[in-house]
Amino acid sequence: MKNLFDTDVQLQKNRTLTAVAKLAFARNLDAVHLMNVSRELIPDGSEPTMRCCIYKERAISDEYVKLAIGDDTDYPQIVNVISIACDECPLDGMTVTDNCRGCLAHRCMNNCPKDAITIGEDHRAHIDHSKCINCGRCAASCPYSAIVMRKRPCIEACKPKALASDSVTKRAVIDEKKCISCGQCVYQCPFGAIVDKSFITDAIRLILASENNSKYHVYAIVAPSIASQYDTLPDVSTEKVVTGIKNLGFHAVLEAAWGADMVAYMEAQELVEKGFLTSSCCPGFVNYIHNNYPEIVPDISHNLSPMAQLGKVLKQMDPGCKTVFIGPCIAKKNEMLRVREHIDAVITFEELQALFTAKETNLAELEETALDNASYFGRIFARSGGLSEAVAQALKERDIPEDQFKAEPIICNGLKECDLALKRRKINKLPNNFIEGMCCDGGCIGGPGCINHNPKDAKEITKYGQSAVEQTIKSSIAVLDGFEEV
Repeated sequence: MKNLFDTDVQLQKNRTLTAVAKLAFARNLDAVHLMNVSRELIPDGSEPTMRCCIYKERAISDEYVKLAIGDDTDYPQIVNVISIACDECPLDGMTVTDNCRGCLAHRCMNNCPKDAITIGEDHRAHIDHSKCINCGRCAASCPYSAIVMRKRPCIEACKPKALASDSVTKRAVIDEKKCISCGQCVYQCPFGAIVDKSFITDAIRLILASENNSKYHVYAIVAPSIASQYDTLPDVSTEKVVTGIKNLGFHAVLEAAWGADMVAYMEAQELVEKGFLTSSCCPGFVNYIHNNYPEIVPDISHNLSPMAQLGKVLKQMDPGCKTVFIGPCIAKKNEMLRVREHIDAVITFEELQALFTAKETNLAELEETALDNASYFGRIFARSGGLSEAVAQALKERDIPEDQFKAEPIICNGLKECDLALKRRKINKLPNNFIEGMCCDGGCIGGPGCINHNPKDAKEITKYGQSAVEQTIKSSIAVLDGFEEV
């Protein structure tokens, strides 16, 4: 299990999710059983492994349980700070480390434009943070690299600048007006103090209440980045993971990439009609536009995301069915709240692994089940640039000649690049007519809800796309009566 995850924080989170999932499958989600989770995970007489004592570890575990069951009272947002888990990391700013040798050159002091550095009786440099402007000149001039810019990991990870330190407690706090639920801070917090709310118990309830899919069908909609999740386990293929998902109790496992084919086909036509468009597939990117560039909101594609589009089609084809999205994205949980008529629950790949563990699923021993819904172009939505490539292909398949209209995309890999493109659009300095916005570096394969965060090779997603049975968008959506005419 441990070799699946990057950090012990993920492992701790998984242990709690797994314990709660077991209770949910056994229909034992009552207060008594939930209160005992932390005691079972951290029994009396055990030694503390991460905190000062087992009582603090239990208290934090209790908060994890609340988030695992989707608590709306104490944790109303998708991304939340567990206050007692926050280590109150040192505040940001230039810091003199033990590397300072007390040299005689005093380059750091002499290069400071604000006279914020003095040399003490110990001959070491000292920084007056009331004067320091964090320009970094002192660090650049120090021959021993003794001065560094220290930043809190969560604040550094938060590109929308929604995270700050409480002025009194120094603990991390989230400004919900700025937060886009991208979840980058969740993985970056070294103490596991920032956690996303889970809908894992909602997914289990949907499966159990279906009574083996006799009352209604429960569909799993799986993101194409599933192809990069178990790459550390040589005996586990994507096809075995699909079998594992089906065995959890789903009626069928379908590709979100199929929804991506639909979106690309419709988005191409919308781009022609409007002349300029920003993508609507990444909910974090869409949230960022709403929060920071309201004047650009009309430019956002009016099409649903692949997740919601496929959910919509499934509910039209199979009235009364339920849909559960499984992917790497925490912001999808936020999107779900806006498209509840199409999607009933969202879980991450991390949470999927908790379901496997709870059901004692050995993926390596399973037979393989191939996914065959989507085309190459739908599958490559998982990597940066894939969406733009798919839209360009859709224009070709719609028989729109380049001399009539040509897609000229700007591919934004990460929120920093997204912000730059939006700034240029705001002042009419952007030469492109399509913004592909992805909050996560590398695209969805870099999502915070991934099982591991080792460097992902975009070529693997391309390879996965090339293995698709359907090689054109039209062939993928042809089974949907009348969809090609949209």
